[in-house]
Amino acid sequence: MQKLAVKSDNYRYILESFAEWLSVKGYAAASVYGMPLFLREFFNWLEKHHTTHVNDITPEHVKRHYKYLKQRTNTRRGGALSANNINKHRQCLMLFMDYLRQSGRLEISYIKLEAMPVSKEHQKVLTVEEIKQLYEATYVGDGSHHDPETSIRDRAMLSIIYGCGLRRREAILLNVEDIDLDSNTLHVKNGKNYKERIIPISKKTKKDVEDYLYNARPILLAGKGRLVWTFAETKHIPAFFVSMRGQRVGAHNMYLRLKQLAYKTNNAVLIEKEIGLHTLRHSIATHLLANGMKIEKIAKLLGHSSLESTQIYTHLAETI
Repeated sequence: MQKLAVKSDNYRYILESFAEWLSVKGYAAASVYGMPLFLREFFNWLEKHHTTHVNDITPEHVKRHYKYLKQRTNTRRGGALSANNINKHRQCLMLFMDYLRQSGRLEISYIKLEAMPVSKEHQKVLTVEEIKQLYEATYVGDGSHHDPETSIRDRAMLSIIYGCGLRRREAILLNVEDIDLDSNTLHVKNGKNYKERIIPISKKTKKDVEDYLYNARPILLAGKGRLVWTFAETKHIPAFFVSMRGQRVGAHNMYLRLKQLAYKTNNAVLIEKEIGLHTLRHSIATHLLANGMKIEKIAKLLGHSSLESTQIYTHLAETI
């Protein structure tokens, strides 16, 4: 989105402070960068309405701006803003009010801003069959020298992120010690807003995790020109998902592996979908709802602080 001008020194300082607050709260890098851009539009709107200091912001300002967003034109494509875009603005406004209260900058009462319904075509969700195809693609070789080990890691990645509903950041920061194969549980220690949760592991996920831990991860850690380590020798290396260089796998590399799996399926529809790691999380939530799991249990699995965040999947599940 465009970077609108903000003249007020107070607002410019708040933009930096808000970004730091998001980072401390544990939000993903994309949110730390993107949310202040949405807030910048709010500040730009406030300045046009002769409000230039955070202390002068009222709940009425927030509600009027949100109403304006529902009516304003998309400057890039024409027409109205999409429901997804408006919901991002809404999320920013809600977070900004939390920031004001928690930082003690302004006592502003809670405001309920209704989220816009998102149509199915805008929600990135895979079908159960597409998930199966991605999994089956991990058994398809691509000719690379280290394909067996990376394929086993790909299987574990799908089982962990989809099967346990992890966020992208939670999967990247996952450590070996966070998985207890005796109790069949996964401990999320780096959840959103520093919240922890325990997630049960299915027999299928456990099998893929064991295959990766005992058969692939030691070889990946050894890399080229080094002796293969045993699982016991690699337990002191914390990262669960590791690269051939023995380093923690980053989000971009995981994304590329997922896209590569999509190409291996030879499913033209799946290949064309704009999928990412978070798509797997969206998909498991939708599939569980469609299979009758109570929304409260799904919210607990996903680590949502309120049911409102989980309810976005309800209309999707009804169409499956």
